[in-house]
Amino acid sequence: MALARPARFLSLAVRLLREPRRNLAGRGSDESLPVVRVPRALQRRQEQRQSGRGSFPRPVLVRPGPLLISARRPELNQPARLTLGRWECAPLASRGWKHRRSRRDHFSIERVQQEAPALRNLSPRDSFEDLGLEPRVLLALQEAAPEVVRPTSVQSKTIPPLLRGRHVLCAAETGSGKTLSYLLPLFQRLLRSANLDSRRSTAPRGMVVVPSRELAEQVQAVAQSLGRYLDLQVIPLGGGLGMSRLKLQLCRYPSADVVVATPGALWKALKSQLINLERLSFIVLDEVDTLLDESFLELVDYILEKSPIAESPDELEDPFNPKAQLVMVGATFPEGLNQLLSKVSSPDYLTTITSSKLHCIMPHVKQTFMRLKGAEKVTELVQILKQHDKTKKTEPSGTILVFCNSSSTVNWLGYILDDHKIQHLRLQGQMPASMRAGIFQSFQNSSQNVLVCTDIASRGLDSIHVELIVNYDFPLTLQDYIHRAGRVGRVGSEVPGTVISFVTHPWDVSLVQKIELAARRRRSLPGLPSSVRDPLPQQA
Repeated sequence: MALARPARFLSLAVRLLREPRRNLAGRGSDESLPVVRVPRALQRRQEQRQSGRGSFPRPVLVRPGPLLISARRPELNQPARLTLGRWECAPLASRGWKHRRSRRDHFSIERVQQEAPALRNLSPRDSFEDLGLEPRVLLALQEAAPEVVRPTSVQSKTIPPLLRGRHVLCAAETGSGKTLSYLLPLFQRLLRSANLDSRRSTAPRGMVVVPSRELAEQVQAVAQSLGRYLDLQVIPLGGGLGMSRLKLQLCRYPSADVVVATPGALWKALKSQLINLERLSFIVLDEVDTLLDESFLELVDYILEKSPIAESPDELEDPFNPKAQLVMVGATFPEGLNQLLSKVSSPDYLTTITSSKLHCIMPHVKQTFMRLKGAEKVTELVQILKQHDKTKKTEPSGTILVFCNSSSTVNWLGYILDDHKIQHLRLQGQMPASMRAGIFQSFQNSSQNVLVCTDIASRGLDSIHVELIVNYDFPLTLQDYIHRAGRVGRVGSEVPGTVISFVTHPWDVSLVQKIELAARRRRSLPGLPSSVRDPLPQQA
């Protein structure tokens, strides 16, 4: 009888727990209050165990079709047909990369189109003849560059206003054919006002200013191949030369129509009165975004002060005192351009030409970002280079550019590659001029398949044979990333381009997140100037 009572009490307690609790307010309502019988943490753990997440990962359903973003974690993939809105929250694959646990994570911006943007939406009926070029200029183009059949979109927009005598700023993606877009119309202008009997190398009629010796050699080669068929003499004026060598180089060419020069060499020649700009018909600032950098700005200011630049198109046709036409080209809008134009001309007389993909991630180049520790970069690079060398033996492949942020890193990394028996070339700004001469030309001729370099090789240089870019050091700015990535996927490239970037530091991650967000939203990269008519900053 004593044992029956506890059992009866236990059954009564269980029955009371199962019954809904009545409203304590005594209003006679059938509503019941929830009764918590299992702790929340224990309940969540039980649900996870029942759903299988404790032992097996939940399957991720990926929509079929090509991808715009492919990540190591499939749930962060983005289909190519999906574009995030401007204010839509984006699930970035690089969101947690500032934490050390993100090491070895990676994602890629995939190639979503096959041809360069400069070649899209072109009609087979487009021709250079329709742009207003004369037959002898067209014949010279056909002889010098028979592979160039139709103008790119940038050339179609740039050549007509130049022929009308307008000052032009052309900002377009790298590899879109900007060099020919200014050489062809300006050479035609020289032919119309040709006075070949009074040629003087000290008074050239055309000037092209570029930021590096390598780019000067390249532009001079293109201009000279055209000038050969037009009876126009083109000479280079590279940097790194003393006054005696500079005088000898100018005396070697007694008659010159066009000079392709670096700012330092041209500044020396003007200071020493070795060159006179009184007969100047045009001046071109190629890679103007680099020329307006702090390292060149003072030299460029001095050169423009000595140049007789026309304030309006009417002054170009003045028969008694003709002035020079100003042309500026680059892959990004340069900061400080307004201040520069205010010294030489008015922005009202400037025609601005921009491409649809300016400051955008190139859609025809695959770009991979790898989160690594600093000590892991060498091993990863050696593996990439050896894999490329192994692939080259079985199928044709292009060359490789490895970018570093400093000259010391280029030298140090070169010693490491020597230890691994990887043949390569090195190019950095602290090399003497005699050592730098011809290095990039040897790389262009594919005598060596690997070039380890600084950003000196990222501006304007033609690299149609480059297949792979490796950012061993991640670039310091978004502008530098645009220029480096622009070494692949150029107009006329024979191989598809790929960019691999090693991401190490927290400031690298910040730039990568901006690049990824711009790619997911298919918008231009943030923080880059997009207009030449922005107001000048207020002076304090």
